[in-house]
Amino acid sequence: MGVADPAGPVLDRDEVDRALARLAAEHEAIETSLLALQDHAGRRLLEGAELTGTTRDRWTAAEASITLLWAYFDAYAATLRTAREIRARRRWSSRDDLVELTGLLRGEAVTMAGSATAAAHVPALTDPGRLSQSFTLAGLVDRMNELYASSLDMVVAADAVWSALPARIDLLSAELQRTRKLAHSVGVRPGEHPAGDDLERITRTLTRLREEVVSDPLAYWVAATGSSAPGGGRPDTTVYDREARALEDVRREIDAVLTVRQDAEARLIKLRDVLSRADRTLAEARTARGEVLAKIAASEVPVVSGPPTALQEQLVTAAEYRRQAQWHRLSPLLESLEQKAEDELLRARDSLTAVTAPLAVRAELRGRLDAYKAKVARHGLAEDPLLVERYDAARRMLWSAPCDLRVAEDAVLRYQRAAAEQLAVPRVPEQGGPQDRGGSGRP
Repeated sequence: MGVADPAGPVLDRDEVDRALARLAAEHEAIETSLLALQDHAGRRLLEGAELTGTTRDRWTAAEASITLLWAYFDAYAATLRTAREIRARRRWSSRDDLVELTGLLRGEAVTMAGSATAAAHVPALTDPGRLSQSFTLAGLVDRMNELYASSLDMVVAADAVWSALPARIDLLSAELQRTRKLAHSVGVRPGEHPAGDDLERITRTLTRLREEVVSDPLAYWVAATGSSAPGGGRPDTTVYDREARALEDVRREIDAVLTVRQDAEARLIKLRDVLSRADRTLAEARTARGEVLAKIAASEVPVVSGPPTALQEQLVTAAEYRRQAQWHRLSPLLESLEQKAEDELLRARDSLTAVTAPLAVRAELRGRLDAYKAKVARHGLAEDPLLVERYDAARRMLWSAPCDLRVAEDAVLRYQRAAAEQLAVPRVPEQGGPQDRGGSGRP
């Protein structure tokens, strides 16, 4: 071989020895990395798996890259071995030896035959139009690093997904099976309760998800933005997380049904008590309405409705659900009945208040009349003829039946005005009599 001009100046013996030492270290590091890739659990799984989709396409390219990588490594090792043999010919290498070593170590001394398979699967790294390609050792190392990084990235990503998702899916599936048994025990079944339908949907989704993760793990890989390190990213757990939340919602629903099973009898007893109080209040309102119609004249008294038969029928249905252990149906029915029962009790109380309002007005007028009479008596006007007359008139109206509240209220007002006028007149106390020290302010 002549002077290697493309390789630059001829290396001296020390430079050759340093270059050989560096290349030997690189050779050992590359070999270690290749063997680690060869033994990587993810690569072994990829070799034996029935792949689909993105993972199948990328693994086909990765296999071609790994094959090409080993071919490059063999060529690199062969060139390094040749350089070592030349250096070992004599202790002090000749000028010709140094020229040849310079060409091997710095020139494009490594020639690789073109590979149609590699070109088909690694178009970015090969030139399919060339029958052969020449590299320097440094250039070959760079090319091997590129192939190694892309292959390792694919293997690590697939292995990360396989290590994370199938195990988590299996755990969630086991929890799903326990939940289905519990749901079945309380009557939560598909077609009969929404939670049962949700359990079926979650089961189908998890089954499909596991199949897809096993056959196409890279479809569930999110690469890290801006990361150049092999395997930079994380498994995509979006579907898994959504189904885990859905299963938790179903568990809460079943827990609510279980709670119903535990305290159903107490809730039914309370419901019967509330509806019974509502019925008694309505009965009292109907009785009070008859009394008002008999005792109060010229007053509009609202009609009192009867007991709610629909609620009683629903209460019977709830008791039947409990007897048949149909807890999934009893749960929503009890919640609805409890609210309706409270509303019915409030309605009954409002009816009683509305019906007895005239009696309350009459009682208020009676109390006001007696209060003014007591006040007049304290001021020594109990025998005043005008006040006696107006008091008796108001009293007859308030204690007669039927009582006309409008007329009675006018009579009470006339008595109040008369009493106020009498109390406002200054009075001279009788000789030796007690002086009135009571207030004389108007009401």
